[in-house]
Amino acid sequence: MAITLTETATREIKTIIEQQELDGEKVRLRVGVKGGGCSGFSYILDLTEQEKDTDEQFDHDGIKVVCDPKSYLYLNGTTIDFKDEIMGRGFVFNNPNASSTCGCGSSFNA
Repeated sequence: MAITLTETATREIKTIIEQQELDGEKVRLRVGVKGGGCSGFSYILDLTEQEKDTDEQFDHDGIKVVCDPKSYLYLNGTTIDFKDEIMGRGFVFNNPNASSTCGCGSSFNA
């Protein structure tokens, strides 16, 4: 399995890269988790030029996605989407490894 991006998420990430005038060839989307949040773990999304030899790496329509091995244990199979709705806009994680999520959708329990 892998970490995947929906078409909407890919389009939004490309827009952000363009707006911030980042080098699309060098920039990576770092996806990860850290302890904390209302459900135990919080999701991390970051645009960076750094990657490590141990990172899991994926390519989605020109977006290079990297994830550290520990986070990948929790994120394998996750799909990242982007929602732009009346109640708010942001990235949404559809994580099959989460046993529960918080109301805001930015943290989970595994």
